[in-house]
Amino acid sequence: MTAKRSAGLLLFRPHPGSGVEILLGHMGGPLWERRDAGAWSIPKGEYGPEETPRDAARREFTEEIGLPPPEGPYLPLGEVRMIGGKLVTIWAVRADLDPALAVPGTFTMEWPPKSGRTEEFPELDRVEWFAPAVARTKLVVSQIPFLERLLDLLANEG
Repeated sequence: MTAKRSAGLLLFRPHPGSGVEILLGHMGGPLWERRDAGAWSIPKGEYGPEETPRDAARREFTEEIGLPPPEGPYLPLGEVRMIGGKLVTIWAVRADLDPALAVPGTFTMEWPPKSGRTEEFPELDRVEWFAPAVARTKLVVSQIPFLERLLDLLANEG
């Protein structure tokens, strides 16, 4: 069986105080609503064999954020295998975005568990910019390598 694959875009922008800011989304739904540390994610999602990872990253950005993906250049941050086996590929792109304009997509799940009722929840319930030190504490642990790779790339640029 082939492991699931996801792709996404990590937006960054210059910031006078911290040098750079990172855009993250807080995962939606009742399982994450009371969590903050480790409950934020890079906008990403699954794709199948009929789609390229970069095309999937752009599509998923639109689905999760509700806005068109920014134009490149796209900086490849490589792949990381998540704890559950999913292989995630991320590109960084320099762009500015007003989080207030985000209109996240939704998903449905049975809630409460074993109730037989299905409810709809936002994929991301908030989108915010963070300085790298704060982003490290917010991100799902398995996605931190992408942040580190971006910071290394930016440090080696100039």
